[in-house]
Amino acid sequence: MKKLMAFVALAALASTPVLAADGAKLYAEKTCNACHGADAKKPLMPNYPKLAGQNAAYAEQQMKDIKSGARNNGQTAAMKGVMHLVSDEEMKAIAEYLAKLKP
Repeated sequence: MKKLMAFVALAALASTPVLAADGAKLYAEKTCNACHGADAKKPLMPNYPKLAGQNAAYAEQQMKDIKSGARNNGQTAAMKGVMHLVSDEEMKAIAEYLAKLKP
């Protein structure tokens, strides 16, 4: 009986859909909005990029490159300090959110 109950519980977990991460929520929680603006259109500094409407694959790759150190220039210094807080799944969700925004 215990094995049957364990199997039923495991089957229920396996069939539960995994919810996609909320890119808009992550954008705020991971402090992206502090430098890139609440709407991703008005960055804190004129040399920071406007992210609204950015291609999702490009934005995701830039975040991964900054986190790994593959992209390392003056523009990446501020982001390098926070990228350890963002997982690959979260980067993808944020990138997809930004791509849906009107530039």
